[in-house]
Amino acid sequence: MISYLALGDSYTIGEQVLPADNFPHQTVTLLKAKGVAIADPVIIATTGWTTDELAASIREHNLNETFSVVSLLIGVNNQYRGRTIENYAEEFLSLLNQAIFFAGNRPNHVFVLSIPDWGVTPFAADRDKAQIATEIDAYNATCKGITETLNCNYIEITESTRHNGHNPDFLAPDLLHPSGMEYAIWANRLANKIADAISTNQ
Repeated sequence: MISYLALGDSYTIGEQVLPADNFPHQTVTLLKAKGVAIADPVIIATTGWTTDELAASIREHNLNETFSVVSLLIGVNNQYRGRTIENYAEEFLSLLNQAIFFAGNRPNHVFVLSIPDWGVTPFAADRDKAQIATEIDAYNATCKGITETLNCNYIEITESTRHNGHNPDFLAPDLLHPSGMEYAIWANRLANKIADAISTNQ
């Protein structure tokens, strides 16, 4: 039985969507459809969390088990609160090393999703969209660089959020967070990557 740990913030827990519609649960559903025996995801994520807040919660959970696969999506709240890239890089590196440890020290079983661009949503109508996009790009460049340096999997989903962020069908009722339709896109990409990883290295 494959086990899956999902670490993150509102984008992982699925703010304002049913649990079955968040991307970790949709990923499991897709993998089951592929014939993969996988348990329901263990999710450590809360809306609003920054990198240090996720790290603190991981410590509080005191997890001692190893998981077959681990996903990590974190950083949008660091950007939202105006924290520096340097601070993000340091704390993200620590979190990614923690994720690798949870994956049994198998970096190829760790999957990092890029940070969505919330600046395109109706929620951000009165914000500087160009500045948000520039900052998100900088965060993601840092995220991708660290992820690839540690030989983990990087999954780009930012452009999808930029393409669909104007469409209410792809947004939750708050017109900020994704709906299940957007999460389905992420889940499909993640499920395919996980299927490849576990087929070559259980």
